[in-house]
Amino acid sequence: MKKISVLICLSLISACAFSQWTWQHPLPQGNTLNSVYFPGANTGYAAGDYGTIIKSGDGGIAWTILSSGTTNDLHSVFFTDVDKGYAVGDHGIILKTMNGGGTWSDLSGGTTNLLRSVFFSDADTGYAVGDSGTILKTINSGTTWTALSTGTTDNLYSICFTDANTGYAVGQGETIIKTTNGGTNWTTLHSGAGYPGMFSSVCFPDANTGYVVGVFGAISKTIDAGTTWTALSSGTIYDLLSICFTDANNGYAVGLFGTIIKTTDGGITWTLFTSRSVDLYSAFFTNTTLGYAVGKGGAIFKTINGGTSWSTLSSGSAENRLFSVNFFSADKGYAVGANGTIFKTSNGGTTWIAQLTGTTSPLQSVCFTDTLTGYAVGNSGPGPPSETCILKTINGGTTWTVLPSGTTNNLGSVYFTDANTGYVCGNSYFHTGTTILKTIDGGKSWTDLSISTTYSLGSVYFRNANTGYIVGVPYLPGGDGIILKTTDGGITWTELSCGTTNYLYSVFFPDANNGYAVGDSGTILKTANGGTTWTKLFSGTTHFFVSVYFTDANTGYVVGEGETILKTTNGGTFVEEAVSPEQTIIIYPNPANSKITILDKKKLPGETTISIYNITGTLVMHYKIRDRNPVELDVSTLAKGVYLVKIQKRMIIECRKLVVN
Repeated sequence: MKKISVLICLSLISACAFSQWTWQHPLPQGNTLNSVYFPGANTGYAAGDYGTIIKSGDGGIAWTILSSGTTNDLHSVFFTDVDKGYAVGDHGIILKTMNGGGTWSDLSGGTTNLLRSVFFSDADTGYAVGDSGTILKTINSGTTWTALSTGTTDNLYSICFTDANTGYAVGQGETIIKTTNGGTNWTTLHSGAGYPGMFSSVCFPDANTGYVVGVFGAISKTIDAGTTWTALSSGTIYDLLSICFTDANNGYAVGLFGTIIKTTDGGITWTLFTSRSVDLYSAFFTNTTLGYAVGKGGAIFKTINGGTSWSTLSSGSAENRLFSVNFFSADKGYAVGANGTIFKTSNGGTTWIAQLTGTTSPLQSVCFTDTLTGYAVGNSGPGPPSETCILKTINGGTTWTVLPSGTTNNLGSVYFTDANTGYVCGNSYFHTGTTILKTIDGGKSWTDLSISTTYSLGSVYFRNANTGYIVGVPYLPGGDGIILKTTDGGITWTELSCGTTNYLYSVFFPDANNGYAVGDSGTILKTANGGTTWTKLFSGTTHFFVSVYFTDANTGYVVGEGETILKTTNGGTFVEEAVSPEQTIIIYPNPANSKITILDKKKLPGETTISIYNITGTLVMHYKIRDRNPVELDVSTLAKGVYLVKIQKRMIIECRKLVVN
């Protein structure tokens, strides 16, 4: 087989293994980032929730989303040089790359405990710590890991070494433990903080001087290699989650509510900076002036003046929400949200411009019938219920007029089938009933079509005058999401089986058969038969989605938590197969129902990694096999359906579609 570059291999695997939803906002992506590390002056990595790993090669100006091969949350990333690195996270996962993140191998650490921090004292020797006092050690660059006895069952959050033998780990209950023989034995040290809590991060700028930070702004310092600790005054009451020092005097710590503090005198005094209101989980400085901080919602900040000012490297806000998106052409659309926010794009979402609305009420939904005429609806806002607003524009969103709705109920969705006929739906202020309103005169008057249901109705969509859909959530906790369908213009409604327990907030059909519904935990559902059955798609995030809209059969958008905007150009489904012209891997039989055989025609020796993903992109089987060809696998436990098989040997990667029947 012809050799393929690492980047091409990566793109093939991304296309094969996952649904084709890409981030439009925030950029480069919106999953929370838990760790940042720069092994070079310009080369840096960040890791976070849902298996997120991103890379910059130009000092943070541009970032590339890497394919980690997992959906587990990643809590720490560490590189021994610009190409060789590790990431650890949920369920004991340990990932390794040897080519700057081009490909990642899943290492076996021998634990299912959550791992929170990874640190290498040299190119071969590394440690990972996590829940229940877990400490793992490798002396062969991660090929094998040994569990160390720590003497504690407290969760450990951070680890660092000052030389090959001396290291420290901190965690729950203000735990500080130390080893002087490479982890063989650990001694519990006294923190001296004076109150119960936890330490979340540890840093030693030299062999004797070290710092730990934790809840309520706690900072403790040692100048005798941990024998004694002195509590310092940080000047903040917010939890500090990460600390780093560039030398014995200059250090930084970050934490909740955008807290950033700095010392230039070894911790005697601290200066408080505030970058943004977003929680910050990790900081890394390459020198005394150049540093980075990452956090909630994919936030990335950079300073080039020692923290005096910070520039935003990622767009968007983890705290804000967009509730609805609507396009009236391939390029022109609107998104609405909290505080009467309306944004307009004229270039397919590349840029968004704020519009003047005349209201501060949360706007839940927007719909345009043509390039000039549009409607938006929202909640009555906090306090006693007042008449809910319905906004209308006749000049493309430049100005908006408030229409009387005749109801005090919160309105969550609006949709017009033509210039005059439209529907809105929602729920009562006290969650005692539902509202479905219909207009046939362009919003001048509304007729109540409300039905009896225990669900709050979040979204309404009509394919034509008769066929429509509604999704909703239960008033009381514990219920499942609901999808209702009408074929008589809303007079009667039938509940559909959607196959998910997640709440649903929006529904849209680009044609009579193909439809989408979105909701909690990154849920995107698709139907190809008018709603009779639904399949869950892989979105790449656990953010909750509030709105979905398609401009044609393939091009669609979803919006939601953290100002998230995702886009697909292939209907949201994953590319079934993308391989090189000269295939060397054969899978047979295919379709299969019990066992499959994987044959490597080149018969390359060494370790083979085989990963099988379902249609949502979830890893369902994973094998590591050495010097076996062909390989026989039992797939009898897999449900009927289409799967993606990824085979990696050395630097060669191939993808195959597998059908199980």
